[in-house]
Amino acid sequence: METLIPTINRLQEVFLTVGAEVVQLPQIVVVGSQSSGKSSVLESLVGRDFLPRGSGIVTRRPLVLQLVNVAPLQERLKNENGNGVKQNAQISYPGVKAEEWGTFLHCKNQVFTDFQEIRHEIEAETERNSGDNKGISPEPIYLKIFSPKVLNLTLVDLPGITKVPVGDQPEDIEAQVQEMILSFISNPNCLILAVSPANSDLATSDALKLAREVDTDGRRTLLVISKLDLMDAGTDALEVLLGRVIPVRLGIIGVVNRSQHDINTQKSLEDSMRDEQAYLQRHYPSLASRSGSRHLAKTLSRLLMHHIRDCLPELKTRVTMLSAQYQVRLNGYGQPVEDHSATLLQIVTKFASDYCNTIEGTARYIQTSELCGGARICYIFHETFGRTLQSIDPLGGLTELDILTAIRNATGPRPALFVPEVSFELLVKRQIKRLEEPSMRCVELVHEELQRIIQHCSSYSTQELLRFPKLHDSIVEVVTGLLRKRLPITNEMVHHLVSIELAYINTKHPDFTDAAQVSASVNSQQAEALDGGKRWKNEKVVEDRVPAAGFGSPSKGQSINLLDTAVPASRKLSAKEQRDCEIIQRLIKCYFLIVRKSIQDSVPKTVMHFLVNFVKEHLQSELVGQLYKQTLLQELLIESEDTAQQRTEVAQMLEALQKANNIICEIRETHLW
Repeated sequence: METLIPTINRLQEVFLTVGAEVVQLPQIVVVGSQSSGKSSVLESLVGRDFLPRGSGIVTRRPLVLQLVNVAPLQERLKNENGNGVKQNAQISYPGVKAEEWGTFLHCKNQVFTDFQEIRHEIEAETERNSGDNKGISPEPIYLKIFSPKVLNLTLVDLPGITKVPVGDQPEDIEAQVQEMILSFISNPNCLILAVSPANSDLATSDALKLAREVDTDGRRTLLVISKLDLMDAGTDALEVLLGRVIPVRLGIIGVVNRSQHDINTQKSLEDSMRDEQAYLQRHYPSLASRSGSRHLAKTLSRLLMHHIRDCLPELKTRVTMLSAQYQVRLNGYGQPVEDHSATLLQIVTKFASDYCNTIEGTARYIQTSELCGGARICYIFHETFGRTLQSIDPLGGLTELDILTAIRNATGPRPALFVPEVSFELLVKRQIKRLEEPSMRCVELVHEELQRIIQHCSSYSTQELLRFPKLHDSIVEVVTGLLRKRLPITNEMVHHLVSIELAYINTKHPDFTDAAQVSASVNSQQAEALDGGKRWKNEKVVEDRVPAAGFGSPSKGQSINLLDTAVPASRKLSAKEQRDCEIIQRLIKCYFLIVRKSIQDSVPKTVMHFLVNFVKEHLQSELVGQLYKQTLLQELLIESEDTAQQRTEVAQMLEALQKANNIICEIRETHLW
């Protein structure tokens, strides 16, 4: 049990070196109103006069005080000379030729044997951080005192609770002090030493009020009644010390502080403690054995040891869990670069591999929120591009008047006996050209997805790239340049696909319906729809009454023009014209579907060959060729400042956690009881 408090002190030192409070260690926090006697209580525990004294607010920064019990000087000197039992170096402290001494964390390797110097250093360090006019600061001062007269303890002395700002203190000084105190006592692993003067009503104690806020059941609070000798004549604190006014679970201990006169006359603490014991025997004989500074020190040491014992299992679990978490973080930051050439090749090769795997669908990091890589390219080919082509109407944008105009333009000055082929080719080419725009859009969408894969790989797959921002930017630039270089080549090839279809209209295509069959089919349908004799008669009457536009004289005030689509209702097509239009429409639709099917099949193949597969095959060689240059190695592999700093911090924290784990593991189960 006696080794538990030094163990916690060692843990505290380990975590202080990295400036982090990731683990809440057991300690005793002293809380009280301003001038309630907190500093005097601490000095009585140490047995030496070393804290700044005076009126008003004196303690203006938290003071973390570690008391370490050591062997007397003669015994330590004898052990150093090899006589007697050899003790552990941890408790023999070779090289220190003093009975009692202190050390500060901010003064490394400096030993203070004069306690007046310790007081001056506390005052100087307070003024360095908090100013010289009553300002406060939450930054702690760490002091360790070694003495054969103290018990192993860890205490934190906090600024006293004040109400009114003094000097250059801010207006919200009360809130600041309370916030600072709560930040310490909210730690569930700390014991609260509440100090309240005997000459004030305990019901108005600010220390107890704050302690109750964070320790509602009172399991962590010990009450100290100070200044027992300053109570009004005829009154005593017996009821308070017996717990009949306000019960405190861990107990209530009364002490007698040194007066200002004792301090001014430099009365020793040994004499003060003798006078304190005499006063207690005289005024509180039944409680004398359970009161006083000596009993307080023993009680605090016992409580702290038992409290550490209760907290230790949870503390060990916490340290082990944090060690695993920081190890994972450190692995993510990678090791410092030693071989620049090998590192660059490794990163470039891994990026190229991840890029290709993302396209193939074999990447380690597969998104579940949206399609990515090869899956999205497949969706573009068969869903976006395919549906767009399917939605194009073969006869979209063609009216009967357009078709009839094309037929007449193709025959010249001679009336046509049959449907001219030139008109069919003219019209079908016009429709085929409509397939070029969605084909080009398909290439653009695939190009955009290949660009998105770059960011996906750098964000999810290749963590090393985040360490080297210049290398990341260079890789993005090289891949983007390769894609940009292949885009016009792919666009040109897709344009050629449409141009190839326009270059030769193959009316002998196996899937193309013969024109004679279409004509016969249309004629038979018209014959079934109209009576033979009436049809010819009606047609002749219509032809006599309505002269052909452009060949006869226009009627008065009217001009019939087939090119004028704004007045289609003024022109009624003859049966022959209707038959010709329907034949052309059927032929266009049939041939357009053949070409659309061919384009729908050939464009994805072209994009894959000229863009996707080419980039996959040449990506690594392109990256190596442009980046693997001796002049660029040092520049590209410069880590970002954030990454280097974070890796250093995480490495230090991991080292501290590993040391802490080793310290905890030194404690055997038998030491806990």
